[in-house]
Amino acid sequence: MKKITLLVALLLVLQGVSQADERSEGTGLQARATALTRSIADKAHLDEGQIVRVKQLNLRMLTEIEELKARFVADPTLLDQRLAQAQAQYENNLTALLRPTQLALFQQNRANMTALGQH
Repeated sequence: MKKITLLVALLLVLQGVSQADERSEGTGLQARATALTRSIADKAHLDEGQIVRVKQLNLRMLTEIEELKARFVADPTLLDQRLAQAQAQYENNLTALLRPTQLALFQQNRANMTALGQH
């Protein structure tokens, strides 16, 4: 009986550690999305509604990048292609959210911004 109780306790601990890892990764993506959004908002002078939509877009893009990296880890060529497609889709969605003057500011400052971060 002691062995079963110990095994159940061990499984519960491992499950808790696994869930904590998942939450911290999500928090990391949230922090990166927030930082990227703040950078874009500062450079392109976004209004509050745009900030919310851009943050959602950034979070979706960062999540997709992480999923692509995990899915295509064994095929760097395909990974590069899929990342390029994701980046193109992101830029299309982002430019659709920006007004012409904001788009011009964003494009001028794009070299200083990075969506992927140092990770």
